[in-house]
Amino acid sequence: MTSATETTPLIEFRNIYKIYQMGDTEVHAIDGISMTVYKGEFLAIVGQSGSGKSTCMNIIGCLDVPTRGEYFLDGKDVSRMTDDEQAEIRNKKLGFIFQQYNLITKLNVLQNVELPLLYAGLSEKEQESRALSSLERVGLRSKAKNMPSQLSGGQQQRVSIARALAGDPSIILADEPTGALDSRTGKEVLGFLKQLHNEGNTIVLITHDNTIAAQAERVIRVQDGKVVYDGEPDITKFATVAHAGDDDGTDSTEPSNDKSTFSGEEGKRGGEDE
Repeated sequence: MTSATETTPLIEFRNIYKIYQMGDTEVHAIDGISMTVYKGEFLAIVGQSGSGKSTCMNIIGCLDVPTRGEYFLDGKDVSRMTDDEQAEIRNKKLGFIFQQYNLITKLNVLQNVELPLLYAGLSEKEQESRALSSLERVGLRSKAKNMPSQLSGGQQQRVSIARALAGDPSIILADEPTGALDSRTGKEVLGFLKQLHNEGNTIVLITHDNTIAAQAERVIRVQDGKVVYDGEPDITKFATVAHAGDDDGTDSTEPSNDKSTFSGEEGKRGGEDE
């Protein structure tokens, strides 16, 4: 399935559980998931509301830790790291693309893209150079001095892609990246993700939409906190294991996690969709 040649997985879940206590009830958001992702893969994790896909993303992105089990990222056990250690991993190895862009409205486009580089301790000159290079890759270098509110929804999402790329991450995590966009602009964003994959980047896409998931090279379907499908992106195969009657929601039943992506800086959505 994978075109990767690495023998050590970039991402490895070993019997991961995430259990929340809600009153007298235990909620198993993840219920014993094991999976591996190799360098250079384009993986979609798909599932409906409450399936566990968002919790998987939070653990992959070092935004949360498992209740039990082991999570190895690039060969290192990050499941028991401290908050500071996980923040460093997030900054060095992970690039995030969010549904709502998470741009800071008071910063211009260039400053938004530079933000994770600031926490990486790079010089101002290096920050600007990398940020402008990333904006060039998504066709928005000419918008570097614009404010987020001056951009369309699709342009704001491309800025968030540039921000994810600026730190040269090992993994790009895309959480419902087309969810706030119209269908045409959503296709453009998916095209950027495919292009990044073709350039050798490892992409993990989180979505509730089977047609979006089918654009990846491999699909994992999560249902009731378990993996119920792991294989080729054949929608006639992985869509049929979904619960009949599931709606196209997000994981609203999974407790949210408010850890910062950028070592303490909380991003905010900039501007409105067109």
